Amino acid sequence: MRLSRYFLPTLKETPAEAQIVSHRLMLRAGLMRQHAAGIYTWLPLGFAVLKRIEQIVREEQNRAGAQELLMSTIQSADLWRESGRYDDYGKEMLRIRDRHERDLLYGPTNEEVITDVFRGCVRSYKDLPLNLYHIQWKFRDEVRPRFGVMRGREFLMKDAYSFDLDLDSARHSYNQMFVAYLRTFARLGLKAIPLRAETGPIGGDLSHEFIVLADTGESEVECHGALLEKAVPEGVDYDGDLQPVVDAWTGLYAAADEMRDAAAADALGDTLVRARGIEVGHIFHLGKKYSEAMGATVTGPDGEPVTVTMGCYGIGVSRLVGAIIEASHDEHGIIWPASVAPFHVGLINLKTGDAATDAACATLYERLGPDRVLYDDRDERAGAKFADMDLIGLPWQVIVGPKGLAKGVVELKDRASGAREEVSTESALARLVG
Repeated sequence: MRLSRYFLPTLKETPAEAQIVSHRLMLRAGLMRQHAAGIYTWLPLGFAVLKRIEQIVREEQNRAGAQELLMSTIQSADLWRESGRYDDYGKEMLRIRDRHERDLLYGPTNEEVITDVFRGCVRSYKDLPLNLYHIQWKFRDEVRPRFGVMRGREFLMKDAYSFDLDLDSARHSYNQMFVAYLRTFARLGLKAIPLRAETGPIGGDLSHEFIVLADTGESEVECHGALLEKAVPEGVDYDGDLQPVVDAWTGLYAAADEMRDAAAADALGDTLVRARGIEVGHIFHLGKKYSEAMGATVTGPDGEPVTVTMGCYGIGVSRLVGAIIEASHDEHGIIWPASVAPFHVGLINLKTGDAATDAACATLYERLGPDRVLYDDRDERAGAKFADMDLIGLPWQVIVGPKGLAKGVVELKDRASGAREEVSTESALARLVG
């Protein structure tokens, strides 16, 4: 894409309303603009990142055996009354009444809808286990929306819901998602730590939050230092026994759950790491809370009806854009991990209009692939081009100018490390293609 034709409204100054790094940089780098309090329009650069994150989430859900569907954003209030949550949910729920005086709502979550889908379609234990997910926009009317996409009112979520015949199979479904989450966040270039979470009124002992460590994180977390170096499992057999994999992670901090107990924290001694973190995912066992309330049963092996056991698994897709920035930036701007970068390479023409420089850039642009390259072909001073490329944070920059071409070289810059080197055009292509 040629930058002269690309809609990228960057800002030199930080808007006054932006209080945290990700909010500031998302506005300055032209990723989004505010439409209303806590509601944003995603501009082309930000939307490209959002779609790349969404695709990685989708691929890992599919790999773990979940099946994608799409539920509506508008839900029937009757389903929520049936589950007993309609009056209890509070003002965060946006309630709507249509022209026929029917009560509706803009979905803040989807337990009722997915349970209704299940009970209307599944009859036999032979159809279990089943895990259904979607990636959909949600709305929660936060009393104080702030921090950009980190605490907005409208947000993109991945929600998965598992249905099992008994607790043992439900635990296996839970473990599948636990491992899928580890793989998802690793592919996004994040170090995500699973921490045991409260299950609240649901009960049980299966609930984990996935926390991305970032100096500017919203809350303080404490964990075993070994978690920071632990490798994410590769080549996982999702149909096999995943309990040892889960135990290898959770066992490192189970003795000091949430570190509220000073004695438990002391027990970890030098292995205790204190850091700040951002919640990006939450998984938990629902048990029969919704299936009992809404009559979600199947015929069991003995011919008798069995109320299914459920699990729920969420990832904040739009929130991850902010979390990645919080975890990966410097004083100049964003540093995108390669897996989610909107473009792989930023190509900078230092002298637009110079025949030789234009020709070299055109060759690089075509051979690198226009869909992978953002080509700054603007008639703009070099300093502004450098600043904008650092701000938007593409993994690589290729800098082309008359002086370098006279020596037969271009400059290659690694955005993450800041390292620069002069290489031939062919060497640059060899490094960046493939």
